[in-house]
Amino acid sequence: MRLARLLALYRLHFRDHRRERMFLASASFLAMFGIARAVAHLSHNRPEPFVLVIGDVHVHHLVWGILLLLLVGYMWLIQVGTGVNGASVRLGRLTAVLYGAAAALTLDEFALWLRLEDVYWARQGRASIDAVMAFAAFVSIGLWGGPFLRATGRQLLRPFRRALPKAKLVPAEGHRKPALE
Repeated sequence: MRLARLLALYRLHFRDHRRERMFLASASFLAMFGIARAVAHLSHNRPEPFVLVIGDVHVHHLVWGILLLLLVGYMWLIQVGTGVNGASVRLGRLTAVLYGAAAALTLDEFALWLRLEDVYWARQGRASIDAVMAFAAFVSIGLWGGPFLRATGRQLLRPFRRALPKAKLVPAEGHRKPALE
């Protein structure tokens, strides 16, 4: 599929800026959640290159998520990105992406702020939170971006449909449609 066709589908399915922002926030949430988990798993039991320590305090990534949530919340309070002109729409997209990323960074360490101890690698810190967050991200992307994703899937499958011979549906012998009275 060409980029121009993908952009046309995107514009068609996201004429409503609210729906677009919800989709972007959901997609950003899923992507950032995956990135945060991947980085955490890759650096587990190794010298952590991504750890920030100030004094003797390890600053967890949920702190950056909370700070981003506060920033985006304030931007939305002062109506940044809520208008309909081009610059406002772009700011709305940016704040939606930042919101999704911030929510993922914060919720990825939900067990830490729930238990007030670092149980990230313990069973209680991973099992239920991973499943709930992954499910919530997939559901929200499908809910807000479903029409766009279905249209994109149809477009991606077009070359394969053209290549397959078309089958004709012929009623089996002895079967007739009942006559309408």
